[in-house]
Amino acid sequence: MEIELLPLVLVLLASFFQGTFGLGMKYMAPLKWEAWWLVHAFIAMILVPICWALLVIPNLFEVIANTDSNTLFMAAIYGFLWGIGGILFGVSVEKTGISITYGIVMGLAASMGSIIPLFQIEGAMNQPTFPIILIGVALLIVGVAVTAVAGVKRDKLKSPEGGTNSAIQMGVLIAVASGVLSAFLNVGFANATPVAEVAVEQYGVGAQNASLASWVVVLIGAFIMNGGYAILKLVKNNSWSSYRASNSRKAYTWAILSGVFWFAALGVYGQGAALMGKMGPVIGWPILLGLALIISNIWAYRSGEWKNAKKPFNVLLIGLAILIIAICILGYANY
Repeated sequence: MEIELLPLVLVLLASFFQGTFGLGMKYMAPLKWEAWWLVHAFIAMILVPICWALLVIPNLFEVIANTDSNTLFMAAIYGFLWGIGGILFGVSVEKTGISITYGIVMGLAASMGSIIPLFQIEGAMNQPTFPIILIGVALLIVGVAVTAVAGVKRDKLKSPEGGTNSAIQMGVLIAVASGVLSAFLNVGFANATPVAEVAVEQYGVGAQNASLASWVVVLIGAFIMNGGYAILKLVKNNSWSSYRASNSRKAYTWAILSGVFWFAALGVYGQGAALMGKMGPVIGWPILLGLALIISNIWAYRSGEWKNAKKPFNVLLIGLAILIIAICILGYANY
């Protein structure tokens, strides 16, 4: 029983990191967004993944070199596509607000990030857990939608005038694109499995630790997009001087901490998913994002974001209850 519970425990821990890392984004000032984001992306997608992987896989770069080049290319491409989704997320927030955007993106990222790897598995529909997984993912989408509705109702109470219809419609379309592209982070991880297999079969690395090699490859592509976009903004806005802003120690600290937490979520999730077997990315991913949504709303409640919004908060509780039921169903599918 302990061995079977360990993967779920790891995914639960990863969810805490995933739901918490965003707190750092509240402390970007006095750095410009692009200056803060470049530091954050480098820590999260390059420094921490490679250092952690090297600790448990000393031959990391040999493992990568001995992996089929097509596998490496596709894994990095999926990471790059996820990076585009992340940029579009920020654009959508400006047009529609965080609640609508977060609900759409989380719902699509969780569902597509689970369903795409599921159908890439040979004989997926013959798996005994197939209908259970579909029910769990469907419920998770409903739960995310209900929490999004709660967020919209809360935002209307705080700013009844809202935005223009055209801006909101465009924002929703961008959010849909962001959600689809955001799913590719997990698709990339699932397709980078051959990298981990090389580490296991040729270098005797345990499956749990070998998953870190897969993330290194995927996140190189992710950093090319995120880091490249931040640098373009730094050049375009001529905001390099932001790095020398006074009283910026807190901003740097949070950029680093949020970067560590961000990859801690993926690294620990990857270890849990690896222990689940080939169905790990299918079951673990929606659990990760569903729980992260619950945790992020707990932080939002503690910071007073739901103050004086009793009715929307009750709707939120319904959404979170549905998410918990969905997560339990997916956990049962793994068991």
